[in-house]
Amino acid sequence: MDALRTAAGRDGLAAITARPHKAVIALDFDGTLAPIVPDPDQARAHPDAVPALAALAPKVASIAVITGRPAGVAVRHGGFAGVPGLEHLVVLGHYGAERWDAVTGTVHAPAPHPGVAAVRSELPGVLAESNLWHDTYIEEKGRAVAVHTRRAPDPQGAFETLRSPLSALAARHGLVVEPGRMVLELRPPGVDKGVALTEYVREVGAESVLYAGDDLGDLPAFAAVEKLRSDGIPGVLVAADTVIAELAERADLVLDGPEAVVRMLRDLPL
Repeated sequence: MDALRTAAGRDGLAAITARPHKAVIALDFDGTLAPIVPDPDQARAHPDAVPALAALAPKVASIAVITGRPAGVAVRHGGFAGVPGLEHLVVLGHYGAERWDAVTGTVHAPAPHPGVAAVRSELPGVLAESNLWHDTYIEEKGRAVAVHTRRAPDPQGAFETLRSPLSALAARHGLVVEPGRMVLELRPPGVDKGVALTEYVREVGAESVLYAGDDLGDLPAFAAVEKLRSDGIPGVLVAADTVIAELAERADLVLDGPEAVVRMLRDLPL
């Protein structure tokens, strides 16, 4: 594993190495295990990701994939189902609102927020008013709706144009907007990757944690690891790339995309 640049990160790795059976390895999906692609429906885990996870999972308390996608979609796109060795894997979808366990192969989830259906019906009109109906892509996520702008002639310009009207639309229906890399997601409040990670670490009684992510939605998970450290649970923070400057600045280790993440997983000294 590459050298960690902070004392806190080195302490976290030492704790994971000393007692791996009490460690949680948590990872984002898109941009961390799977390369970012123009069409999110075409995103797939790096071909070496599942073998690396299957080799690692029996050595640790659990591997958790924490994603904004529906849990079932992440399972399909990741190829996680029915893989020998991955019995210790869970997928926390929709920022933890949904959960898929490899042991049972089933998804558990509460009823969806009613505001999502209302937003879904009004969204085409909002995009048309902004003259971006043909330049954007709507991703249906069941418990959320995401608008991608990376197909537009000016992706960043479209992203900025839509921030205000989509925030207003979300607010009218009790939702919030979560910005990402050329995507604006409208979802229920009160759930994020930090809450999901903290609750899961507490649930399994983990004594250490590693989290890897690449986008703005991973900042709450970074904050959760920092809080866990202050509570006496060592941790390692990994930025999967340098696109989001704040992630890179706060990370103990900065990598260059999913291929490097897979290599890190293989190289963990367990």
